[in-house]
Amino acid sequence: MVQHNSNKSITLKHLAIGGKRYIGIKFYPDKVLQALVKDLSQIGWSNKFQMTVLPNNKENLHLICEKFKGVAWINTQHFFINRPVNHGNEKLSVDAYRKRPPKNGWRYCPEEYYQKLEIRKYSIHTARSYIGMFEKYINHFSKSQDLMSLDELDIKKYIQHLVQQSKSDSYINQALNAIKFYYEVVKGMPNRFYDVERPIKSETLPKILSQQQVLNIIENTTNLKHRCIVSLLYSSGIRRGELVALKLGDIISDRMLIRVNRGKGRKDRYTLLSETILNDLRIYFRQYRPQKYLFECKPGIQYSASSVGKVVAKAAEKARILERVTPHMLRHSFATHLLENGTDLRQIQTLLGHNSLKTTELYTHVAIKGMNTIKNPLDLKKH
Repeated sequence: MVQHNSNKSITLKHLAIGGKRYIGIKFYPDKVLQALVKDLSQIGWSNKFQMTVLPNNKENLHLICEKFKGVAWINTQHFFINRPVNHGNEKLSVDAYRKRPPKNGWRYCPEEYYQKLEIRKYSIHTARSYIGMFEKYINHFSKSQDLMSLDELDIKKYIQHLVQQSKSDSYINQALNAIKFYYEVVKGMPNRFYDVERPIKSETLPKILSQQQVLNIIENTTNLKHRCIVSLLYSSGIRRGELVALKLGDIISDRMLIRVNRGKGRKDRYTLLSETILNDLRIYFRQYRPQKYLFECKPGIQYSASSVGKVVAKAAEKARILERVTPHMLRHSFATHLLENGTDLRQIQTLLGHNSLKTTELYTHVAIKGMNTIKNPLDLKKH
């Protein structure tokens, strides 16, 4: 934000008109501001956006800052990128996507899209999602259409197309993220599509298991390795992606902690290590002798997340649990059972690695502590 010494203000926005980049200047009618705006070179008016515009370049941006300095507050929150580069991530390479053979009638991501993903060190999981989603978007339109000529209306129609295909809210949000990444990050036009609305997030409650059901699943694993996988998911509350990334040194037995490196959001944290699982892990280590990762499919190669899902699902099926059980249900159960046993909500937030306490508070809606003391009106006896 550029400071000012009056109550006047202007807002800068990124606009694309006819495939060209423009700076939009939005302000309430004011004689002083109108006079200053008219004094700018290359100034024009957009009927579509209903605001003053001029070509988007460094010279014009500097000119605006100098022209309104000390006269008006220049609101740039829609103009500059505030999100930092992910410094902590491992180096990302999307060469596998670059080297794909040409596919008849299919338009691949532009090279600058790949470059920006690598420079900002996005995780490979996010990169795959963004590339796939963005290519579906650009192939929805004519192959010859210039990407910079697409506007808010085009994106809204595309989102409407996804809704008509019964795509989930999560899918639509991922598609929007991939599209916005191109225009806002790759092309350097943050908040260009501020008018495109996201689906309202549905408030669904997490699915949880009882403690007895979890124990039954653990008892129905087929071998010690699978037993350790299921037990660790439940007793620590880690995600399956975090589980397969665990290395031998991440089990800190003298402090009874597990170190989770670069979990969701690329953040490190600690969570609980169970005494029961520690004993099993020691036996597991002597039998399986993992070299680098705690769980490996081959020496030095980490176990796959999909294999973890199959282990959990198969054990739950053998335990005769009717609904399909996922690794994330064990995480939900971990948090809910801690809450029911009196653990402070903020401590649970730390163990799970949630950024917001609001996310953790969701478990208060499924915890049953205290509910079993409420007498159902149907069961009340008449006096």
